[in-house]
Amino acid sequence: MSDFEETIRRLQSEKGVSGIIVVDVAGRVIHTTMDNDATQLHAAFLQQLTEKTKTTIRELDSSNDLTFLRLRTKKNEIMIAPDKDNVILVVKDLS
Repeated sequence: MSDFEETIRRLQSEKGVSGIIVVDVAGRVIHTTMDNDATQLHAAFLQQLTEKTKTTIRELDSSNDLTFLRLRTKKNEIMIAPDKDNVILVVKDLS
């Protein structure tokens, strides 16, 4: 089993995780555990949010970069982990 598969398996086993999406830097979905509609919706909006957040961080301090973003709503927690090749999005149900 590859490191990638092991990471996905470990994330899926966490309590409350309802979906995992991995996108490349162009926003193309590489892997998902969600249905197609939910995947497309989450991937599009969260990719935009990640890029805007990266830009904001760099404008505040050009020597800094985004390494992890965590959003919490009334229903979900969304964790975004960008790296140079991919972005991992984890959606966790809080109910």
